[in-house]
Amino acid sequence: MIAALSLAVACRAEPAAVETGSGAILTWSDLTSRPSPRPSTSIRLGANAWEVVDLWLPDGPGPHPVVLMVHGGCWQKAIADRTLMNYAAEDLRQRGLAVWNIEYRGVDEAGGGYPGTFLDVARAADALREHGPAHRLDPARVVAFGHSAGGHLALWLAARPRLSRESAVWTASPLPIAAVLNSGGLADLAASAPVTARDCLADVFDVLVDSSRANPLADTSPAEMFPIGVPQVHLNGARDRIAPPVLGEQITARAVAAGDRATFEVIAGEGHVELIAPGSRAFAREADILMALLRE
Repeated sequence: MIAALSLAVACRAEPAAVETGSGAILTWSDLTSRPSPRPSTSIRLGANAWEVVDLWLPDGPGPHPVVLMVHGGCWQKAIADRTLMNYAAEDLRQRGLAVWNIEYRGVDEAGGGYPGTFLDVARAADALREHGPAHRLDPARVVAFGHSAGGHLALWLAARPRLSRESAVWTASPLPIAAVLNSGGLADLAASAPVTARDCLADVFDVLVDSSRANPLADTSPAEMFPIGVPQVHLNGARDRIAPPVLGEQITARAVAAGDRATFEVIAGEGHVELIAPGSRAFAREADILMALLRE
């Protein structure tokens, strides 16, 4: 269940580098008060509550291109789970895209953080290769779409082939990711920690990464793993107070400097919630981007 109150409290931030405007931007309750759609089916990967993927399957015989969706919530289950993305998933399903909406342990759950959160995300992604064919999915056409903290994890999934076998979050034969849409993401952990709300990242930083290592970001922050050889779109709302546009601009510059193909977009007048709210200009643009990436 979506913890709407926690979303409003734990994800507040007041960075200066946001566009000001007179119009209201969406709140979490504006989104979560909508009737929540239900997935086509849920696929159990194990007996634990987090070992599940929701599949949103479009009409038609397939095989369908797939959006691998990763929810945000400051890496904390008390703030959000995968159902926060139900609205976005249903909209994409109606556009003809299959959605593989994954779950994972938050840092506030037993075994979450490093390495558990990363291993959960990796396992849920790789399960697409096993379960996809039975559901008319095309595991060769997968684009990762992550919002907020999920933007970090989506980009990390694409960067996994760069991991050393010595890393606790290394897994064999990771699912190939064709491209990534980082939506209002906190994908550069070092840059994001002082910019977003303290209780969203700084307070959980030492649990999210292996703080005993000389460089705890080496296998956890995608910005430290470039080049990853995967096309990226980093998109922000101009009035986002959780992930201000400077984060998207900076990580795009780092990716390009390392040799990756990456672009940056800002949607004027939009905030953080609009990025996963069908009907907004920001989400309409993201849907177009995902459709284009899956045609490449």
